[in-house]
Amino acid sequence: MEKIYYNDKAFDKKLDKLYNRPSYPPEIEESVKQILADVKKNGNSALSSYAKKFDKVDLTPDMFLVSEEEIKKASRKVSNSWKKAIKEALKNVETFSEQRIPQPWSSSPRPGVIVGERFEPMERVGVYIPGGTAPLVSTVIHTAGLAKAAGVKEIVAVTPASPDGTVHPAVLYAMRLAGVTEVYRLGGVYGIAALAYGTESIRKVEKIVGPGNAYVTAAKKLVYGEVAIDMIAGPSEIMVIADEKCNPAFIAADMLSQAEHGSGFEQAVLLSTDTDLIDEVEKELLEQKTKLSRQEPIEKVLTDGVFLIHVKNMSHAAEIASSYAPEHLEIQCRKAGNIAKQVKAAGAIFIGQWTPEPIGDFCAGPSHVLPTAGSGKYFSGLTVEGFFRRMSILNYQKSALKKEVKTAVKFAEMEGLDAHGRSASIRFED
Repeated sequence: MEKIYYNDKAFDKKLDKLYNRPSYPPEIEESVKQILADVKKNGNSALSSYAKKFDKVDLTPDMFLVSEEEIKKASRKVSNSWKKAIKEALKNVETFSEQRIPQPWSSSPRPGVIVGERFEPMERVGVYIPGGTAPLVSTVIHTAGLAKAAGVKEIVAVTPASPDGTVHPAVLYAMRLAGVTEVYRLGGVYGIAALAYGTESIRKVEKIVGPGNAYVTAAKKLVYGEVAIDMIAGPSEIMVIADEKCNPAFIAADMLSQAEHGSGFEQAVLLSTDTDLIDEVEKELLEQKTKLSRQEPIEKVLTDGVFLIHVKNMSHAAEIASSYAPEHLEIQCRKAGNIAKQVKAAGAIFIGQWTPEPIGDFCAGPSHVLPTAGSGKYFSGLTVEGFFRRMSILNYQKSALKKEVKTAVKFAEMEGLDAHGRSASIRFED
């Protein structure tokens, strides 16, 4: 845990180190490349080998696919209260997504010219559902739920199995409800490879979405081009902007909610104008951690990934937040809505003390698949639009082309592309 004060001479240098955090350790890429290449070359046999090596599970190719009967049996093991929570969260996510479904449009900006756009849902997408350190039921909803709302016909999920070959019943129930059409008990890099390249028994997908550990993140980056991906997202992170009126217990609880994810590379950052609050939050972090079950990963984050930063004022806090571009930004101070308007980059903004980050993780509506490691400056979180293909529409009448053919020809001259120019001008030759 590190405290940083704005009057410290090394303040800017310390912040620069914070801003330049990697999505994942770069040295892992070589081993990831080897796994990807092996699956691409050897298909099912490589998948079986890696399932045994990494997930301690014996799988023959006929066992990769989770059967419909297994999903039904698993669903019966899920309590009614869990089912109710899953249904409610899925409804909220789908309702939010339905507001954003892109619609076709056209206009005639000049006589004889029609331009516009048309959108078609992708046909086959892959969703990665982490399961190594926790069964992320909510990620099913926040990935497959969006694909379902978009109208994707084939939603293919991969998730690691337990050593006995099973997948968590609540995960399977959520998949069924969220429209997943195929479930494969494959995890990590080899699961990503199966989606990206396909094997003898698994057809490749068009796009891969969903969060994962550092190895999954590196794998998604390396298969980009073979398939589309949503973004490069690393370990989870949260930043909280607070003043002296805020509740230190709330802040500490919210920071710890991200520290427990499990990689040990998560970050939790507090920006405050009040040094007393910083001390109180530090005390709360140490006290509250003793009451939590996931002690080991939390301890590592408290040691290496918690930063308590004293800022000049709230505008200064908004400036730092914009440079850091956190995955999750909570603004709990007075006039939180006004401060939020000053922030230029963040994955998601949670306004007010009654909007804790986990409400976004689970059931608020927007997807919890968000950019991390500062990539919020150039990536946005996953939305339903990400499951559509966009096509430009152009329709010219002869009279309209005649008016613009000279412009096209001149551009062809400038670029040395005479065939381009002739393609337009030939239509008006005698």
